[in-house]
Amino acid sequence: MKRLIAIILPVVILGSLITWRVIAKRTEAAAMTKQRAARAGASPEVCAVPAELREIQSVFEATGTLEAPLNVKISPKISGRINFLEAHEGDPVRRGQVLVRLDATEIEGEVRRQQAAVAEAEYRLAQAQINEGPTKANVATQIKQQAAAVASARADFDQVQQNLASQVATKEADVSDLQARVQSAQAAIDNAKAHINSVKATLNNAVTKQNRIVELYKQGYIAAQDVDDAKAEVAVQQASLEAAQGQLSAAQSARESVLAQKRASEHQVSIVKTKGQADIEAARQKLRQAEASLELAKANTAQNPAYQQGLKALRAGIASAKANLASARARRGDAVLTCPMDGYVTQRSADPGAMATPGQVLLTVQFFKQIWVNVSVPDTVSAVARVGQPITVTLDAMPGKTFTATVVQVNPSADPEARQFTVRAALDNRDNSLRPGMFAHVSLVTEKLVGVVAIPREAVQRGPEGEFVNLLDSEMKIERRPVTTGLADAKYVSVKSGLQPGEQVVTLCAIPLKEGQTVKAGGGDEQKGERGSRQSGPGAGQGGSRP
Repeated sequence: MKRLIAIILPVVILGSLITWRVIAKRTEAAAMTKQRAARAGASPEVCAVPAELREIQSVFEATGTLEAPLNVKISPKISGRINFLEAHEGDPVRRGQVLVRLDATEIEGEVRRQQAAVAEAEYRLAQAQINEGPTKANVATQIKQQAAAVASARADFDQVQQNLASQVATKEADVSDLQARVQSAQAAIDNAKAHINSVKATLNNAVTKQNRIVELYKQGYIAAQDVDDAKAEVAVQQASLEAAQGQLSAAQSARESVLAQKRASEHQVSIVKTKGQADIEAARQKLRQAEASLELAKANTAQNPAYQQGLKALRAGIASAKANLASARARRGDAVLTCPMDGYVTQRSADPGAMATPGQVLLTVQFFKQIWVNVSVPDTVSAVARVGQPITVTLDAMPGKTFTATVVQVNPSADPEARQFTVRAALDNRDNSLRPGMFAHVSLVTEKLVGVVAIPREAVQRGPEGEFVNLLDSEMKIERRPVTTGLADAKYVSVKSGLQPGEQVVTLCAIPLKEGQTVKAGGGDEQKGERGSRQSGPGAGQGGSRP
């Protein structure tokens, strides 16, 4: 009996449990059916946000590499054994610090030989210059003396010419004066002849009148007194004629005397000119003789050019010796290699005691106070990148830190293989926290719009006729409105047309929405946070409500 009870009791318990589970399942299914029916008849809940004016930025993101702006490879110009090289990788170095010294024993000997050659050349030039002074002084004295003689002879020659001109001018003035007196005498003669002709005419008239009066007197027509008066008139005119003839003779005598004086003065002019020309010729010969002596003195200076050429050759020898000395000193200076800038040693490829050859890289020094970020960009980004533009840089090696770099170079030529352009930006690295070779994530703003209508990216849907949004009106009904979108960033997209600021757009819904469908708002801040955490982009969200 006990065994039967032990068998039946578990069976009964198991059956009871099965029956209870079946009844619970049926009850749960009925409840779920009732809930689905309720949801089918209820308005769907949506998340909606207003369109607003925002700033939209288009950002180009890429991976770049940090690079030192100055990467100097220290190598010698001459061959030699390395006597000093103590810098190692990672050591900080200063500008002007001695990094490498080469053995300069042979070069030092060459410097001393060239110094001796310069001293010898300078001594030879000094001896030649000492002998040059007396010779030049003697020649210069002779030239000065002969030049003074030439000047004296030229002064005498000028004085003779001036004296001749003065004497000739005086005599010619006397001739001119006598010529004027001759002309005056000739005028007096002409006047006397004219007077004689006038007196003769008057005398002839008086004679004619006398003859007529005498005839009339003979005929008894006039008195004897008239005859006497006529004779007296004739006598007066005859006396006048004789006086005029005497004046003419006196004028002619005076003219002959003046002509004689004039001829004498003209002869004196000829004598003065002849004597003056002789004096001038003598003074000219004296001047020529002085000039010839001066030319002879100057001819002695012909030796000066040759002497000067010798001095020039000696000076050239000094210049050549000094050039050789400067070359030797430069080679001696090339034996010491100094650091050209502040930085760090990043590579060492030689040790003391080894032989160095020209062009062999012994050390590599890089400048760290500023670091360049090199990033490859396509042509569309290269066209808008500008020098001075800020970019944002993050590094995997420094999580949580953000750096701001400034574009310093935009290569206008693309890599022929990758077809990418290189943009280079500068980062301040005074604390030496950044290292060349690090990978960097670069964000570069390529376009920015301010004060444009913007909505979340998930609010934009795309259908057969293009882009649209589900607009929520004041009656909580859906309006499907076409829009034209523009620039977009990670969360928002700008709307060029079809939407005004403040209008509500649906960003999230569990079911597809239809034109004119009534909905109710829900979700609140939690749904906004959920929306923000979703992957952004046109068509994301709204539960596949895109047609």
